[in-house]
Amino acid sequence: MLPVFKTRSLPGLFDEFFNGNLLPNYIEEGAWKSTPAVNIYENSERFEIEIAAPGLEKEDFKIDLKNEYLLVYSEKKDKKEEKEKGKVVRSEFRYSSFQRSFALPKEVDIAAIKASHKNGVLTIELPKKQEFKENLSRQIEIL
Repeated sequence: MLPVFKTRSLPGLFDEFFNGNLLPNYIEEGAWKSTPAVNIYENSERFEIEIAAPGLEKEDFKIDLKNEYLLVYSEKKDKKEEKEKGKVVRSEFRYSSFQRSFALPKEVDIAAIKASHKNGVLTIELPKKQEFKENLSRQIEIL
């Protein structure tokens, strides 16, 4: 699924910029309004999926295996409140979610899948079954 870009009219952008709202809103909301980037690598031993999701912690992710699909999803809720002299002057609720699914190749050893999270990147290791790890180069005998 491709991310949806929000469009704004030029006068609206100028109004927000000169009112001091443009830059903080784009920085704060940027992580909340897009699907995380994904890198997929393959070598002779395994496949590896990296999902860049800054601002999300390992507790924010769920990974399920259903049939021959790996499902990665996240939901995060956040609430900010600004108080002035004991009164709430601004309150914001945010809700973010995404889901990605990956069809697993037949080479993947489903029982050996592992995941880790570090510095805003979720890494999923998908080891290959032994019969697919063996060196694919060999001399073929002519009969």
